[in-house]
Amino acid sequence: MPPSPLDLTQALLQAAKTAGADSADAIALSGTSLSIDVRSGKLEQAERAEGRDIGLRVFVGHRSAIVSASDTRPETMQTMAARAVAMAKEAPEDPHSGIADPSQLAKGWDIEALELHDPSPEPAPEALQDDAKRAEAAAQAHEGISQVQSASAGYSATEVALAASNGFSGSYRRTSRSVSCVAIAGSGLSMERDYDGDGRVFQSELRSPEDIGNTAATRALARTNPQRPKTGAYPVLFDERISSSLVGHLLGAANGAAIARGSSWLLQDLGGQILPKGMDLVENPHRPRKSASRPFDAEGLPTQVRRVINDGVLTGWTLDLANARKLGMTSTANAARSVTGGVSPATWNLELTQGTSTQAELMAQMGTGLLVTSMIGATINPNTGDYSRGAAGIWIENGEPAYPVSGVTIAGNLRQMLGSMIPANDARTWLTYVVPSLLVEGMTLAGE
Repeated sequence: MPPSPLDLTQALLQAAKTAGADSADAIALSGTSLSIDVRSGKLEQAERAEGRDIGLRVFVGHRSAIVSASDTRPETMQTMAARAVAMAKEAPEDPHSGIADPSQLAKGWDIEALELHDPSPEPAPEALQDDAKRAEAAAQAHEGISQVQSASAGYSATEVALAASNGFSGSYRRTSRSVSCVAIAGSGLSMERDYDGDGRVFQSELRSPEDIGNTAATRALARTNPQRPKTGAYPVLFDERISSSLVGHLLGAANGAAIARGSSWLLQDLGGQILPKGMDLVENPHRPRKSASRPFDAEGLPTQVRRVINDGVLTGWTLDLANARKLGMTSTANAARSVTGGVSPATWNLELTQGTSTQAELMAQMGTGLLVTSMIGATINPNTGDYSRGAAGIWIENGEPAYPVSGVTIAGNLRQMLGSMIPANDARTWLTYVVPSLLVEGMTLAGE
């Protein structure tokens, strides 16, 4: 029987110690993924991958290096460790680097409470193909849909293990099941495309393929024969399906790595009013059955619920150990890493306070403006928060949808946008980012 991912991390640590590392941490992944694509009711592509990947980070004093491999033989791990130590000795010193103190480590977590792993059997390829075919057929059945660009279904199961020479050792398993569909309406230069999809930890919670195909088709048809409104200043309503991008820009600016570099428009705003009063942004890495939930971060620290924004006020940065040390602060247990890369701060599950109005009520409130349903490209100045993106959606006149819009640019400043936004009550609570539609007043729209 092959060694478990947790056994592999212990073997890597022993190899690092033998090679002369002062300290080290190791990560191992073992998983299976299966994806199916169909086109015109027939199988177009099927992929299955099974494998193991290992990564090792070693420290020689305050010098470090990272190596990785997909070969888990003992001799390979010994070679990895020797090379990592040799590389670390040549690396520049970083006084802020290093693994966690044993007193900081996570202990006694309840992995079963997070329900990250669906015990249901792995779906057969035929079942995934049937999901994709049903989504495609549902979309294609709509009059006006000229083709379905893609219909896909997938499944993955992964075991993650982490260990470090400070005594930490932990692992957990994850599963994911997904279905997606991209529909095209019209033909030639008049073609418009849109999509829908769903991904869940537990297969039983996945929306039906028919629902996904129908939604993709409805969205594509709603975009046909678009117009461009006059250039001017208008209120913009960010649809729930894309509103989380605004929260993403806020989180990027509050990331400890950006703060430590001094390249963030929030640099001087710790403890300042960023969102309207009454709005909270809460990170909860312990929500059951969510893809971003985890009992510990990539440095073995216990994850915790925290209010990134409390009553509109920015309470802190998102920090791993190294960036926390640079800033003279404490890690928020938000370290993330891949097998091949280093550690950096990242966020887990987030939920923004919802409002009391429906999206339709916010449209009535905005009067004339743009409901944005999709965006392309982005020009974000990290130092000033100046914001510009290509957008498409629905033009609103007198509080009612008037016609589809495409080929316009919306612009503003994130500080002003976030500080005045009004939330709807339509967030999907099963997503990793639970963010409702958001109304922003007075943005600049470049159209005709």
